[in-house]
Amino acid sequence: MYAAKRAVCAPGWSSWEVIFDQTGRQEEIAGLEAQAAQPDLWTDSENAQLVLQRLSKLREAVGPYIAIERRVDDLEAMCDLLAESGEPDPESESEQERDAERISADLDRLGLETLLSGEHDANDAIVEIQAGAGGTDACDWVAMLQKMYLRWAESNGYKCEILEETEADIAGFKSTTFLIRGKNAYGYMQAEKGVHRLVRMSPFDAAKRRQTSFAQVDVLPDLGEEISVTIDPDDLRFDYYRSSGAGGQHVNKTESAVRITHIPTNVVVTCQNERSQHKNKAMALHVLQVRLIEREKRESEEKLAVLRGERKDNEWGNQDRSYVFQPYTMVKDLRTGYETGDVIGVMNGNIGPFLQAFLEWQQTTRQQSS
Repeated sequence: MYAAKRAVCAPGWSSWEVIFDQTGRQEEIAGLEAQAAQPDLWTDSENAQLVLQRLSKLREAVGPYIAIERRVDDLEAMCDLLAESGEPDPESESEQERDAERISADLDRLGLETLLSGEHDANDAIVEIQAGAGGTDACDWVAMLQKMYLRWAESNGYKCEILEETEADIAGFKSTTFLIRGKNAYGYMQAEKGVHRLVRMSPFDAAKRRQTSFAQVDVLPDLGEEISVTIDPDDLRFDYYRSSGAGGQHVNKTESAVRITHIPTNVVVTCQNERSQHKNKAMALHVLQVRLIEREKRESEEKLAVLRGERKDNEWGNQDRSYVFQPYTMVKDLRTGYETGDVIGVMNGNIGPFLQAFLEWQQTTRQQSS
């Protein structure tokens, strides 16, 4: 019996049908298709749109699973043919084993996506990182975290856009804001909310002593067209200044950077990525709207745990994840308990296991509290 055959026929494979609830989804699709076929469907246009939207969403959801199901059937058939031939074929067997591994990886990915059931999980993500205790090391830590997230995003097919970078006096950033665009960006990145602690031999300490520094990571769902909050123009204060950082002579000579302060709440948003002051202003207003609607939901609907979670002081004793470079190497998430010794791999963007552990921990927590 081939290894690939054993993998495909293992009990764990069939359990995925339960996880994805294929039977329930197919029954719902059949019911919606029957409604869509009714001649009087458009008598109630609002209901008709809801039916068709739900049908489209369900078809999109089951499509990847059906495709994998076909791949499993093809693989089983090929394994049976190879077994019936009675002739050893190491090359074909190796290829089937590789197919089984790829299918298994794709199933794991789809299984992880089933955990993304939050209201805004499918949205793009706005990521904000601010330096905490630790001086120059903390500012450098902000730059390191930004690079880590951008590498993760790039390796997973997401597009990124830097919205703001406030440079520190010596190295790194006092703060940075960037947008990650792509399906489920917020659902995955919500795992990164919290205080991140760095322990290393400081390159900024002449005595090369071990230093501890902190950075606060906040993640907001980009609500896009869902935004409905109304802002009174009289409540806004606009400041225009010259952008800092890369961008050539234009950036340094033109007051294209925009800072917007919402006076009643003292919420401040800056954007300096674009060369055009008009574009920076539009993006800053967009981010401001996201932050205000998130604040509004927090106050009126008690949804802080869903959108932002508990916010802690950006200093010692409040860390959610620790990154230790010396005297040993370890990255540990204190919420989920997941840890690894491959700190270099994590800093190069390999944060997938941490995201998965967080989603599983979040689901367990919700089930326990319900």
